[in-house]
Amino acid sequence: QVQLVESGGGLVQPGGSLRLSCTASGFTLDYYSIGWFRQAPGKEREGVSCINSGDGSTVYADSVKGRFTISRDNAKKMVYLRMVGLKPEDTAVYYCAGRSSAVAASTERAFEYWGQGTQVTVSS
Repeated sequence: QVQLVESGGGLVQPGGSLRLSCTASGFTLDYYSIGWFRQAPGKEREGVSCINSGDGSTVYADSVKGRFTISRDNAKKMVYLRMVGLKPEDTAVYYCAGRSSAVAASTERAFEYWGQGTQVTVSS
């Protein structure tokens, strides 16, 4: 059974940092590109970052470039999203998603598997 489980969310002050983790099971992570998405209250879900399964190339939304870093550890079946310099507008539920392609993507429909999400709240 394919499963993605996010963890690491929480409450953090503006300017703070968090590292989100995505644990994969039921499939070989090596062959999947993994993306992070987020959905803020009242807004549509948006792509944040993606790392491909080939050479590990990454893509980022303009709103997070320079602040967020995506990485993967295939041996541990984990994908991470390191977030620094967090802003109140980063508040959202964060989801990881998997796609059986070596090519990174940023649209929801490109991804086959989804986790349940983890809440990130940036507030003083």
